[in-house]
Amino acid sequence: MKILAWMMIRMIAARFIAILLGISFFVLTLELLTYSKDILALRPNDMSILFEYVLARAPRVLSTFLPISMLLAMLMALTELSYRNELTALWAAGLSPVRLVGQLLPLALIAGGLQFLLNDQAIPSAAPTLREWAVGDYGSEKLKVGEKDPIWMRAGTDILRAGSANPDSTELRDVIIFRRDDEGLLREQIYAKTASLAGDRWNLDKVVIYYRGALTPNRLDSLVYSGAMKPAAAGARSGAPEEMSLRDLSYFIENAGFGIRPIWVYETWWHKRVSLFFSALLMIALVIPLASRFRRGGGLGVLFAVGVGLGFVYFVVDGMAVTMGELGFVTPWLAAWVPAIGFGALAVVLTLRAEKV
Repeated sequence: MKILAWMMIRMIAARFIAILLGISFFVLTLELLTYSKDILALRPNDMSILFEYVLARAPRVLSTFLPISMLLAMLMALTELSYRNELTALWAAGLSPVRLVGQLLPLALIAGGLQFLLNDQAIPSAAPTLREWAVGDYGSEKLKVGEKDPIWMRAGTDILRAGSANPDSTELRDVIIFRRDDEGLLREQIYAKTASLAGDRWNLDKVVIYYRGALTPNRLDSLVYSGAMKPAAAGARSGAPEEMSLRDLSYFIENAGFGIRPIWVYETWWHKRVSLFFSALLMIALVIPLASRFRRGGGLGVLFAVGVGLGFVYFVVDGMAVTMGELGFVTPWLAAWVPAIGFGALAVVLTLRAEKV
C-alpha cells in the first residue's frame, strides 16, 4: 500500500504542479501584455522591471489558482486511472476511498501549507511595491509606503489619523483625533497642524477642537495629548486585510481596526486565512468518493463535470460568505468556516456512501 500511495502522490503532484504553473504563467503573460507600457514607464529602458513585476504578482496568482489546480489534478489523475480500469484494481485491492484520502493527506498538507505561506508572507511582502507602482488594479488604490504615508493610531476609544508621518511615527502632520465615549459615539474632534512625541505624551500645535452638539470650536496654539497611541504597521496602513499577514490582522483586531474598517472585517479575514490551509484537502476529499462510483471506466465526462461543478459552487459560496462577513451580516468565524465545514460534511457523506457500494 505504501508503494501505491507513493505512486498516487507522485501522479497527482506532477499534474498539480503542471496545471498550477501553466495557469499562472498564462495569467501573468496576459498581464504583462496588457500593462507592459505602464510597467516600462516606471523605469524606462530597463526590461528587468517586467521580471520584478512578475515576481511581485506571482504569489497572488498562485494562491488564487492553487485550490482549483488541485481539483483539476485529482480529476485528471482519477479519470485516467478509471479509463485504464486501474481504479477498479485499486478498489479491488482494498484501497477504500477513506484510505486513499488518508494516503494523500501529506500532499494536501503540503499544498495547504504552501497556500498559507503565499497568503500570509509572500502577498503582504509584495503588496507595498505593487501599490507604489500603481499598475493595473492597483492604479486606483495607490498608496506610497514611506515618510508620506497616511497613518492611523488608537488609544483606548480614541482614533487618530495623520496625513503623513516620519518613518518612526514620532512626528505627525495634519492630525485629526476622534475622541469617542465608552459607547463609541463621537464626542469631539481635535485638529492639529503637527504633533510630536515627547516621552509618553503628544505635543499638538495649531489646534482646533470641535465639540458634539454644535458648540463653539476652541482654538489653541498648543495642546498636550496623553493617549498612549499604537500605530498601524507601515505596510498595512491601507487597512486591506487580504494583503495582511496573520500577525497584522491580529494587531488590527486588538486595536479595533484603528478606525480604518470595522473590526469584524479583520476578524473575518483572520479566520479565512486559517481556513485556507484546508482547501486542498477539501478538494481531494470531494473528488475521491465521486471517482469510486465510476469503477469500470464509464461516465468519465460526468465525473469531470460533477467535480468541476462542485468546485465552482464551493468557490462561489466561499466568496459570498466572506463578503457577508465583511459586511457584518454574519459572525466572522461563521463566514470563514461554514463553506469549508459544509462541503467537508458533503465529502464525508459521499465517502460513507462510497464505502457501502
